[in-house]
Amino acid sequence: MKGKTVKKATNIRELIESGYMVLPVREEMRRNLIRKIKKEEELFPGIIGFEQTVIPQVENAILSGQDIIFLGERGQAKSRMIRSLVNLLDREIPAIAGCEINDNPYKPICKGCRERIERFGDQVEISWIPRERRYGEKLATPDTTIADIIGEVDPIRVAEGRYLSDELTIHYGLIPRTNRGIFCINELPDLAERVQVGLFNILEERDVQIRGYKVRLPLDVYVVASANPEDYTNRGRIITPLRDRYGSEIRTHYPKTLEHELQIVEMERTIFDDGSLETIVPQYMKEIVAEITSQARKSPEINQRSGVSVRVSISNYENLVSNALRRAIRLAEKQAAPRISDLPFLIASTKGKIELEGGEEDREGQIMERLTRSAVLAIFNRYFSVYEFHDLLERFKAGLSVEVSPEMRSRGYVRRVKQIGGLQEAMDKLGAGDSPAATASALEFILEGLHLNRRLNKDKVVGRTLYRG
Repeated sequence: MKGKTVKKATNIRELIESGYMVLPVREEMRRNLIRKIKKEEELFPGIIGFEQTVIPQVENAILSGQDIIFLGERGQAKSRMIRSLVNLLDREIPAIAGCEINDNPYKPICKGCRERIERFGDQVEISWIPRERRYGEKLATPDTTIADIIGEVDPIRVAEGRYLSDELTIHYGLIPRTNRGIFCINELPDLAERVQVGLFNILEERDVQIRGYKVRLPLDVYVVASANPEDYTNRGRIITPLRDRYGSEIRTHYPKTLEHELQIVEMERTIFDDGSLETIVPQYMKEIVAEITSQARKSPEINQRSGVSVRVSISNYENLVSNALRRAIRLAEKQAAPRISDLPFLIASTKGKIELEGGEEDREGQIMERLTRSAVLAIFNRYFSVYEFHDLLERFKAGLSVEVSPEMRSRGYVRRVKQIGGLQEAMDKLGAGDSPAATASALEFILEGLHLNRRLNKDKVVGRTLYRG
């Protein structure tokens, strides 16, 4: 009945009387996925560009009840995809109160819980576990041990008088503590081989040897992992039986379009409230940022096995806006808009996020400059044809020259545009409007685009640039 508060069961007896059914975690996820598909609900909020590629494969794996390993270079939303799987769990589930491994009230596997039920019967208390607490994650490193992942004998419990072979002496690791939930291992190939063997045993054989004796652990865990394709397929980095255990290997990818890249950037970038200072980022400047990353992903000078993360675009966007903001503050202007002359400042936010072929890090600046020129040229040619500027180019041939500077006031650009004349149509196409800051950005974009198309010469001196015929 609407508005009626349903009392939660507090012990096993009340749970039985309520008719509650405990489902294995795979069945639970499968049921919730089917419900979401029928209702056309968004399955993976914040995931952009995977709708036709990755997400259908994830749906298939879950419907098949298969464990998943996501293969992809860094910055391809592998961790975000994995953490989003939590949305396929029930809002909360019952477990025996105080149990370290969230034991099923109807069929406990923990020896301590079984003994409590033998003693107290259906009066054993239960607690309700929210879905957020049913997710566990471990970044695999070479020093990760069986104790971290599965468990270890607790010497304090042995000292209390228990036998070493007693199951109650175990201090459970991360996977048992995620029983009836989802567990993720990031960078799976970095696990030592002995730990991989232990992982395989606990997932497939349902037992594991700890300090020389076997413990039966029929855990109900949905296991996912992430890995770099190069490491995962490299022989010797991962044992074959463990690879065979995963039902689906799903390949992630970088955004396939600039639009998707920019959607992610807008979603992930840090935003501050700058009060009365207005920040304008023209669309073509956003596209240049995304195009720089796209060009980097195709460059033979950059190690593509390491990848070029979307974080490059995010950091570059933030730095581009910050430099425009810094200029506006210094010049006491009310608007800030990034310009072409701000692009050299992106080197700082790109370094450390790309790996060069050959490892000559001192070439980063030169490579970044080439990528930037290529990106500006590509975006300019999407907006304009050089033939649209025939009259302007004729004036340059007749002796016109234009000086720009990252520290020049926006009003100076407005006056220059009026002196040049004939640029209104191009300015309108770029959305400059009546904004001085946007006008300054548009003029630099046009001049640089004509230079890169070899229609204008460009002379650079400290602090300023001169375009001439």
